[in-house]
Amino acid sequence: MQCAGNRRTAMSKVRNVRGVGWDVSAIGNAVWGGAKLADVLELVGIPKLTASTNLGARHVEFVSVDRCKEENGGPYKASITLSQATNPEADVLLAYEMNGETLNRDHGFPLRVVVPGVIGARSVKWLDSINVIAEESQGFFMQKDYKMFPPSVNWDNINWSSRRPQMDFPVQSAICSVEDVQMVKPGKVSIKGYAVSGGGRGIERVDISLDGGKNWVEASRTQEPGKQYISEHSSSDKWAWVLFEATIDVSQTTEVIAKAVDSAANVQPENVESVWNLRGVLNTSWHRVLLRLGHSNL
Repeated sequence: MQCAGNRRTAMSKVRNVRGVGWDVSAIGNAVWGGAKLADVLELVGIPKLTASTNLGARHVEFVSVDRCKEENGGPYKASITLSQATNPEADVLLAYEMNGETLNRDHGFPLRVVVPGVIGARSVKWLDSINVIAEESQGFFMQKDYKMFPPSVNWDNINWSSRRPQMDFPVQSAICSVEDVQMVKPGKVSIKGYAVSGGGRGIERVDISLDGGKNWVEASRTQEPGKQYISEHSSSDKWAWVLFEATIDVSQTTEVIAKAVDSAANVQPENVESVWNLRGVLNTSWHRVLLRLGHSNL
């Protein structure tokens, strides 16, 4: 599960943005336990793979017990399409367990929604009610937040109604084994990190460059220790992140770049400037880490 604001800090270095200053860690990987929403909806008379009910309902809204100032003291809420909610392959879950244990309070006890492959804002915690409705949720975080605007839009000319709520997240990768502007000793350095793409798309490859993107080497990919990952293979998990690793030889100050390519051939954009937006969401530009020679414990 990934927050739409993951890697927002890099956008704020280009121009100011509004939002929590996340680096590369606004993402997590867990084993969820619960009931499939498609099964629950079928129990109340909505068959699987339904796009619209006889009464014209096309969306499923999740309402939290959590109250927020953006809703003027009302509940946090979000929605997904009915077609996604009733699709067993979409794996939308009403979760009450995380990693084999009962959900704790921070993660949504006693019940939360998990919408895999979609920005985290749609996976509503502390679930109070589920509504099957005609139009998408009119909640603040659906209509006046988490939308993708071009760099030309600012807080003076923004028109929230001109964009649809963001759902799937684009292909993403980040280096996690070393930090930006880290001191390292000359020699071999292990470069490790994660890659993920929304909508259940697999990770076709992760490339590493040491010369600004002129040349690339492919990193190894795994989801389970010691087992090679194959994109969209029956042995892989389409909703989980993919871990990558490459060993590089550092003899001088070096900028290490990672970029991922998903199974639909979507590629991370080169520059953060091209995807900058006033809310700092969906920064999926090449991830860059500067390594300087010096004393290090690596």
